[in-house]
Amino acid sequence: MTLSSNGTLPAAIAQPGYDRQQLKPRILHLGFGAFFRAHQAVYAERLANDHASDWGYAVVSMHNGQQKIADLQQQGLLYTVAEMDGTGWRGQVVGVVRQALHLQVDGLEAVLEAMAQPEVAIVSLTISEKGYCYQPASGQLLSEHPDIQHDIANPLHPQSAPGLILAALRLRRERGLPAFAVMSCDNMPANGQVTRNVLCQLAQRQDAELADWVTQQVAFPSTMVDRIVPAVTAETQQRIAGLLGGIADPAGVACEPFSQWVIEDNFPQGRPAWEKVGAELVHDVLPYEEMKLRMLNGSHSFLAYLGYLAGYAHISDCMQDAYFERAARHLMLAEQAPTLQVCGVDLAQYADSLLARYRNTALKHRTWQIAMDGTQKLPQRLLDAIRLHLAQDSDFSCLALGVAAWMRYVGGQDEQGQAIDISDPLRERLADLVGNSREGAERVRALLQLETVFGRDLPDNSRFVKAVTDAYLALLAQGAKASVAALPIHQDSPQE
Repeated sequence: MTLSSNGTLPAAIAQPGYDRQQLKPRILHLGFGAFFRAHQAVYAERLANDHASDWGYAVVSMHNGQQKIADLQQQGLLYTVAEMDGTGWRGQVVGVVRQALHLQVDGLEAVLEAMAQPEVAIVSLTISEKGYCYQPASGQLLSEHPDIQHDIANPLHPQSAPGLILAALRLRRERGLPAFAVMSCDNMPANGQVTRNVLCQLAQRQDAELADWVTQQVAFPSTMVDRIVPAVTAETQQRIAGLLGGIADPAGVACEPFSQWVIEDNFPQGRPAWEKVGAELVHDVLPYEEMKLRMLNGSHSFLAYLGYLAGYAHISDCMQDAYFERAARHLMLAEQAPTLQVCGVDLAQYADSLLARYRNTALKHRTWQIAMDGTQKLPQRLLDAIRLHLAQDSDFSCLALGVAAWMRYVGGQDEQGQAIDISDPLRERLADLVGNSREGAERVRALLQLETVFGRDLPDNSRFVKAVTDAYLALLAQGAKASVAALPIHQDSPQE
């Protein structure tokens, strides 16, 4: 029995209370991953249930996820979201997806036709930082990326997400249809501006007239998204099946109860009334983005690399170590908070709320999962703040240790001598730099050659190089746990 064919779900499971046939696919979303299912789609579900919204989703997966799209189709485009904390699990069925396609299965023409539907007003994305084919250190198009090179030569047969969006915009322009807004929901500072940079620069390489039209007609609202959504495991699926009375839902996802969405209100063709269900519509998202990227994501990366090296499998395990918790709070408040522009937010309260979320033992958020794609994440999570500390001549000991821990992690071997499975778009380049450098200060200098990560300024800054090198050598000499415990945080005890 599948989710769609069952009429007797347990009473505790919330189900769509609206006529799904009335929903129109007015937003097309690229990237049918766990985060989208647990975040943006849930806001649309609340709007449909509580405010009679007709804003439904068409979803597209480009590369991976064939089975997930097939599973979704098999159960009538329904799936389950379970919220989990120490008190238990609670589930709801989400029904706002009205169309689901996979580029490799359904073909480019079908996907472009879906994006060219007249009612599509927004194309949103959760494709991870690497999906934008951009340089994290500069926010500009990575023109040497193989998919971008292909899309420059073959604009009508794109392989990258930016190329696909441009092909759809080209089709809409040819048909006299208005441009949709392009809304990034990925963890990048000024993610709307990054998306604009990438699309406009790619369009300029393809077709100058199209580039002018995109520049004039397409809105690129920025967003800040926040919800901890661990990767789905077999245990997750078993727990969801238990909630559903024994019905398996391979498209189901589990997450923490907390959710936040801050959106730049810039949608020329209209948008859902997200503010009715808790989203914040603002003029400038950047201060919120920076707060979340540096305090939440930055501390997450700090804990992920050092925690993994220390043998902690989950973020909640790191929180059981008083020195790790102390260091994470110090990182947030003493090293990240002073670099922020946000106003009217109690940052100490925000830090404490983040630590409370990290202690959620039900989440089982793996340090290895957070450690993925470090070359894409380091600039906005750690390095941008370090640049400000260098300019202000202020302390950044925790940030330096976080960068050093990433370098130790991508060395490919943990403190017990076990191989680390490095998941990163620059994996081969990292392996080459590691393999051709001696352990120690030479390894640090080698990894600093990654200009797309560190730019040109940081490797030339002697104070930065020394701080990271000293932290790296400390990790080699005494390990992650002792290095975290030895951080210069002036308190009488490990507790705040």
